[in-house]
Amino acid sequence: MEKETKIYRNSKKTKKLLLTSIGVCIILLIVIIYSAGIFDGELKTKPLVFSSAAFLIMLILLLKTLLSLKDKSPLIELNNQNFYGKTTPLSKSFGIVNWEDVADIQLQKSGGDTLVVVTLNNPEKYEGRLSKMLWNMAYNNTTNQLMLMYSSSEIDIDHNALFDLFSNFWKKSTD
Repeated sequence: MEKETKIYRNSKKTKKLLLTSIGVCIILLIVIIYSAGIFDGELKTKPLVFSSAAFLIMLILLLKTLLSLKDKSPLIELNNQNFYGKTTPLSKSFGIVNWEDVADIQLQKSGGDTLVVVTLNNPEKYEGRLSKMLWNMAYNNTTNQLMLMYSSSEIDIDHNALFDLFSNFWKKSTD
């Protein structure tokens, strides 16, 4: 019998993430207003351009997250043959991965988050799934491997438990 694990969104973690994003957007908006010279009458071009760009990016990500709240499907699915995750833009775009192609699984600190990084052999098999930009982010030229990242920032378990789940399913698939 095939064992399957589905991990769903944790609404408390998602709300905390959304509140943090809103806070960053408000701070960026204040910087935009200040840089535009509203307070002192002096236009500061570089801070205005950079803060405006960051604000737009944050606002788009915030709106995407708000729209994704309606989706009640699992964010990560693991079974004996393959796995799928949509906790990062890269993993969401990549789709289903076969365990037979996994070379390594590690935890990696990235900014304020700890990610589960799955390294894949046989990148030719998965070519064409990602945009050129995402492919360049995932593909390592020196090792000829792909690196996919999965976050626990919005799901019901922490990064250590997620790492253990990935590791256990990988070990069982090779038995």
